[in-house]
Amino acid sequence: MKALIFAAGKGTRLKPFTDHHPKALAKVNGIPLLERNITYLKSFGITDFVINIHHFGDQIVEFLKKNNNFNCNIEVSDEANELLETGGGLIFARRFLDHGEDFLIMNADILTDINITDLVNYHKKIKDFATLAVSDRESSRKLLFNDELVLRGWLNVQTGEQRLAEFNKGFKALAFSGVHCINPIIFNKIKRTGKFSIMEEYLDLMHTEKIHGFVHDNILVDVGRPESIIVAEKHFK
Repeated sequence: MKALIFAAGKGTRLKPFTDHHPKALAKVNGIPLLERNITYLKSFGITDFVINIHHFGDQIVEFLKKNNNFNCNIEVSDEANELLETGGGLIFARRFLDHGEDFLIMNADILTDINITDLVNYHKKIKDFATLAVSDRESSRKLLFNDELVLRGWLNVQTGEQRLAEFNKGFKALAFSGVHCINPIIFNKIKRTGKFSIMEEYLDLMHTEKIHGFVHDNILVDVGRPESIIVAEKHFK
C-alpha cells in the first residue's frame, strides 16, 4: 500500500518556524514530523510514499535525499506553481496513486498511534471508496455520523452551523483525525478541480455515497501551533 503524506501547507499557525522552513520539518523531541510519520507508517509495512510539497519544498527534497529516503520508495508531487490544498493536492498526485490499489492519506502535522492495520482492514471490509479515521475529542469542527458510522453531516461547534445529508437524528459528532484510507475510484467521483479541500468533496459525496468513519481512541496531536509541540513531546519521545 502507498501512503500520500500532505506536506505542502504553509503552516501559518507554526510561525515563526514556518517563515523559513516547511511545517513538515518542525521537530518534536528533535525528530522532524515528516521523519516521524514515515517511520510510523513503515512500522505497519508501508514503504511506498508520495509526498506533496510547496512551501519551502526544496528543503523537504534535500531532507529526503540526505536521509536516503529512509530506505523507502518516495515520489514527490511538487505543487511549486500553486498550493492546491488537500483535494487539489490529491488530484495533482493522481498519476502516482491511480493504480487500482487502496492507498492511505495522512497529514504531515498529525502525530498519532492509530493502528493502521486495523484501519485498512476495516476499510477493505466495508468496501467504501473512503474511510475516515475519527475520534471523540475536542475540536472546533466535527463530522456527524449515523449509528452505522456513515457520514451524514458536518458541524461547526463554535457557531452551530451544520451541513447535513438528512435531518439530524442524534448523529454522533466526531473529530476527523487527518488519516484516511482511499480506493482510487475516488478519482472518478470528485467533481472539483484546481484548489479545494477534500473535506468539501466528502460533504458533497455523502448525499449519494457511503463514507464510513473508523473510530479510534488513540493518542492524536495536531502539531499546528508552537504550544502543540509541547503537548506532542509529552506523548512522542
